[in-house]
Amino acid sequence: MKVFVVGGGGREHALVWKISQSPNVEKIFCAPGNAGIAEIAETVPIKVDDLNSLLKFALEHKIDLTVVGPELPLSLGIVDLFESNGLKIFGPRKIAAEIESSKVFAKNFMKKYNIPTANYETFTCDEIEKAKKFVLSLTPPVVIKADGLAGGKGVTVCESIDEAIKTIDLYFSKKIFGTAGEKIVIEEFLEGEEASVFAITDGDDFITLSPAQDYKRVFDNDKGKNTGGMGSYAPTPMIDETTLEKIKTQIIKPTIQGLKNENREFKGCLYCGLMLTTEGPKVLEFNCRFGDPETQVVLPLLDGDIIDMFFKAIDGGIKNFNYNIKKSTAICVILASAGYPDDYEVGKEIYGLDEVKKMENIILFHAGTKKVDGKILTSGGRVIGVTAIGEENDFEGTMKKVYSAVEKIKFDGMHYRKDIGRKAVDFLKARNFKK
Repeated sequence: MKVFVVGGGGREHALVWKISQSPNVEKIFCAPGNAGIAEIAETVPIKVDDLNSLLKFALEHKIDLTVVGPELPLSLGIVDLFESNGLKIFGPRKIAAEIESSKVFAKNFMKKYNIPTANYETFTCDEIEKAKKFVLSLTPPVVIKADGLAGGKGVTVCESIDEAIKTIDLYFSKKIFGTAGEKIVIEEFLEGEEASVFAITDGDDFITLSPAQDYKRVFDNDKGKNTGGMGSYAPTPMIDETTLEKIKTQIIKPTIQGLKNENREFKGCLYCGLMLTTEGPKVLEFNCRFGDPETQVVLPLLDGDIIDMFFKAIDGGIKNFNYNIKKSTAICVILASAGYPDDYEVGKEIYGLDEVKKMENIILFHAGTKKVDGKILTSGGRVIGVTAIGEENDFEGTMKKVYSAVEKIKFDGMHYRKDIGRKAVDFLKARNFKK
């Protein structure tokens, strides 16, 4: 079987890595890929938004299955295009992908189907004064979100009313997110811990993978700007069986059914970004694909043939997918370029990767890397994800393992958070958990 993965980040490296373990796969292509992906798949220099070139490649190479990593091609309709040409592809159609590509649609959808989320109002760019007036009625912090796709950076948590008003100006007047910020959602700030749950669905039924926790802020202790994600771990002990059942019955099931009711049947990975509040789990956002960097900890814990999972989501019968979640712990630390998430430096040589590859229970997932004259260089904001696998509930031991690997890697300006996994350690200690 020939498999074609679309994307070139850490999430796609994790997907290619897991796909390569399937006994049914003989060849993997990835567009555009990166230096790490190139070690286990053939990379193809096609951009993720060049849908016609991606289709041409898939047809010419008789691809049996295409797996889409990022949200952009999904929001542009790659699934519709491939399906209309008789190709099997994992992911939702354009109209279903709107659950991520429009925050306004998603919030209104949740309200209609009584899916728990933060209270909110939506505004267009010609309602700037109305938006500011609404902010004055709120108690900070206030959350402001760009309607469209903004690379995981279109959410601002404003600690004061003054900051919220300035943020509205940035979105509407300065147009920092271009057309993605022409509509905004202003919502209440939810207190609690964040968590991510992936639901793999065939449009009717679904399964869930290991619940994870993502670290969005750039600095330790959740300080600094929002990023695409500075690290993650799984499974999060903050989601027990009872909470997971609530997430399934109150959030995932009505979302899949609601989308079907709206003639937006969703097949693929429904990412539920959640806040675990004192009132129960509430939705922060939905994504129409695997999350990054959560995929880098969720897939190593998946015991099952991912190719079978993809086909059962496409063709129906996901409930019959034979899989287990490994009784282990996974932690991923993202190594980022100087300046990220703002303007960052690239072209820096990365040292120490070969040494880390020899370490047991450590997996390197490349994100922003490229190979030039035999050297691995940085080519993005998030450069490498270092994932460690440890024993069940041993977050402290797994943290030591992952950071001992991180310390062996070097490149100019490299920065990373030093507290990935700490929330799980503290959570279990507070409950006097004995391993």
